[in-house]
Amino acid sequence: MEQITLFSGSSEIRIDKKIRLIELFAGIGSQAKALKNIGADFEHYKICEFDKYAVTSYNAIHGTDFKVSDITKWHAADLGIIEKDKYEYIVTYSFPCQSLSVAGKGEGMAKGSGTRSGLLWEVERLLEECGDNLPQILLMENVDAILFKKNRKHFFQWCNRLEKFGYRNYYQVLNAKDYGIPQNRKRCYMVSILGDYYYEFPKPIKLELRVKDLLEKEVPEKYYISKALVEFFMKNTIKQKEKGNGFTFNPTDGNCVGKAITSKAGSRMDDNFIIDDITCQPCLIRKLMPIECFSLMGFAREDFFKVKKAGISDSQCYKQAGNSIVVNVLEAIFRNMNMKGVKRWQK
Repeated sequence: MEQITLFSGSSEIRIDKKIRLIELFAGIGSQAKALKNIGADFEHYKICEFDKYAVTSYNAIHGTDFKVSDITKWHAADLGIIEKDKYEYIVTYSFPCQSLSVAGKGEGMAKGSGTRSGLLWEVERLLEECGDNLPQILLMENVDAILFKKNRKHFFQWCNRLEKFGYRNYYQVLNAKDYGIPQNRKRCYMVSILGDYYYEFPKPIKLELRVKDLLEKEVPEKYYISKALVEFFMKNTIKQKEKGNGFTFNPTDGNCVGKAITSKAGSRMDDNFIIDDITCQPCLIRKLMPIECFSLMGFAREDFFKVKKAGISDSQCYKQAGNSIVVNVLEAIFRNMNMKGVKRWQK
């Protein structure tokens, strides 16, 4: 889905100053990873993340020493916005999607609802507290369901609120498979710019990789699923098809574009499952390993090893990958912000 807009800024966004990155709902820092990968002049300025395991992983990957924090306890002073003549402040906010996603509870994101996704409005509170000292750029990411009928009213309410603060909003649904990663992962991104500027989202490129290109050569036995579970998934798939449902068990040899990585990869029958042997016997079917999920989110293998060295369990790694943002997509988005010394995205 591409945004149709009647009004655009008079000049294209350009960043000539050093970036101070503030990551709200930071996770393991996909935004910071993307900026580093493209060679942007930035600093890990602030993060806000409630999950202690995610903060541990963030620090392990990025070499930082941030602490766990709760956005409901933050105030404008915690953003630390000073000397805007010297720094470009980019605030990212990938707020929880559980209340929006199709696989979630569908509770929505209405202001005052108290849902996980309703934490979005804490960002509004912080911006209100900033007064005239607002960050220059905001970057939102969430599931594409934010634009579905049930949620769009509140999404546009949010857009209108940002406009009153003085931001121009540009949003679009982008799929990871169009930006170099073999994962069918649609997410809505919104760039909000303070002032009379416009932004153009990066165009898709041809996908050169398949899931098999990111698979590990050695797979421990614990990642293979039992014959009994395979048979259960197969029987349940037949039942779901009879009901007209789309959730099916569909293991592949990896010569494909993968399904969206979830926070509990391999626990649902419609997750990614790999057949490792040409005989295609049920006992040789496995789920993705945590390191493979990290790779399918655009993180380097070295990043995963740092996380494991920090003592993070497999279950937490799956969760962190599934809750993360595909780094490659963020790289393309940031490149089109015309940062000094950074090559623009190739159309």
